[in-house]
Amino acid sequence: MPKRPKRPHPSIPPLDLSRLQTYPLASRHSKVNVADFAHPWKRHGTFARFLRSLPDILAGKTFRAVVEAIVRARRAGKPVILGMGAHATKVGLNPILVDLMKRGIVTAVAMNGAVVIHDFELAYLGRTSEEVEAEIDSGRFGMAEETGRILNEAIQEGWKAGMGMGEAVGRYLLRHPHLFPYRRLSLLATGARLGLPMTVHIALGTDIIHMHPRADGAALGATSLVDFRRLAAVVSKMEGGVYINIGSAVLLPEVFLKTVTLSRNLGAALKRITTVNLDFLPHYRPLTNVVKRPTQKGGCGYSLIGHHELMVPLIAAAVIERLNE
Repeated sequence: MPKRPKRPHPSIPPLDLSRLQTYPLASRHSKVNVADFAHPWKRHGTFARFLRSLPDILAGKTFRAVVEAIVRARRAGKPVILGMGAHATKVGLNPILVDLMKRGIVTAVAMNGAVVIHDFELAYLGRTSEEVEAEIDSGRFGMAEETGRILNEAIQEGWKAGMGMGEAVGRYLLRHPHLFPYRRLSLLATGARLGLPMTVHIALGTDIIHMHPRADGAALGATSLVDFRRLAAVVSKMEGGVYINIGSAVLLPEVFLKTVTLSRNLGAALKRITTVNLDFLPHYRPLTNVVKRPTQKGGCGYSLIGHHELMVPLIAAAVIERLNE
């Protein structure tokens, strides 16, 4: 059967643009303005001048907003709560965080169980963080005797005294100064000395001290529950304050969200709060449970992506400079 001949496509003339409507460029809103641009560095400049030289665009704008929120909160006597995973300690930031606590800038610290372990080992030995890959095959990973024995002892003593885990370990470090020559670098010891809320939030089986024969589930669970309720009490007073999540991708964002709903259920509106997530990767839970959900009723949530060892010292220095202006 012979093929039908293809019909030629009708010719489509180009669109006539002669009646196109335009407007003056000056009347248009522009997202980028030279007034917001960075300024080149000049020799012998100050850190405050460096901060002013940053572009007021994207992360530069967010950085400024985070700094101003912290400064505003502290000038108004509102809390600045730090929620952290162990990475911040492992990259050498304890001296920065201890200084912020001493200055009254950070008013409470919530941490996961790994922070307690690294904080303890730093206070005890001046070093921490084992090579997991080198030890896991032999079964030696997490088996350091003093870490498991002493921390479980401190937690059990605190349990008997009705303390939370953070207070229990912090006070233990202060009671045995001969065992902890580097305690000045300890977040928990500093918090205990200053009387700041230091709360620890664990998941049983996630920390190396849970493998030690001295581990007691009742003590671990009870002291962490006390700390959860203590953090909730701090968050309930957070109107006008700031919560900063550093390097906890799962546990602390979940804990913080529950403290927010507890606070609101018991009458705290929390309509003017600022939340911040600092990490080198965007993760679902911090962005959802720290930045977005708690602030949808009111307030602001910010996310800054960058290495902790750079971002935290920069923010700390910027806040100190602004508070001293």
